[in-house]
Amino acid sequence: MTPIDLPYRPNVGIALFNRAGLVFAGRSVSSGPERVERGREWQMPQGGVEDGEEIVAAARRELAEETGVTETALLAVTDDWLRYDFPPYAGPPHRLAGFRGQQQRWVAFRLEGDERAIDVLAPPNGAEPEFTAWDWFPLAELPRLVVSYKRAVYERVARDFAPFAAVSRYPVRRR
Repeated sequence: MTPIDLPYRPNVGIALFNRAGLVFAGRSVSSGPERVERGREWQMPQGGVEDGEEIVAAARRELAEETGVTETALLAVTDDWLRYDFPPYAGPPHRLAGFRGQQQRWVAFRLEGDERAIDVLAPPNGAEPEFTAWDWFPLAELPRLVVSYKRAVYERVARDFAPFAAVSRYPVRRR
């Protein structure tokens, strides 16, 4: 089967905004077809949607699994499924290798709890970390920080969720 014949994996992406209007991003761990490009390691949380699972429920589950965050307010959900294809992959067997790429709905949340709850290095239930570090960014900055094969999706998310985003004139600190 060629990559074009493979299905897209149902997935949810999460834009988590703080009260200042900045969005969470983590420095991604490279895994299987989701390879990381040097200098473009940052991404927002995302993950698979289980059969029969609602998009917002999947987003809450994935956010908790990847960051420890559970206290949020729902801001918006994209209407459309956004797709990206994985780059060519010839590595060892991987759970995503049976997919052409991912089709995503995106959910915007505002962090309601304390950011000290964020822990990307010790996910619950012994799961492998998805991120090695995290920080808050202006949403419009993320398309240039994400891997090239996700850039068009991030540009669309930045447009769709712009009403929740701060416009920053000042440098943002990095963790």
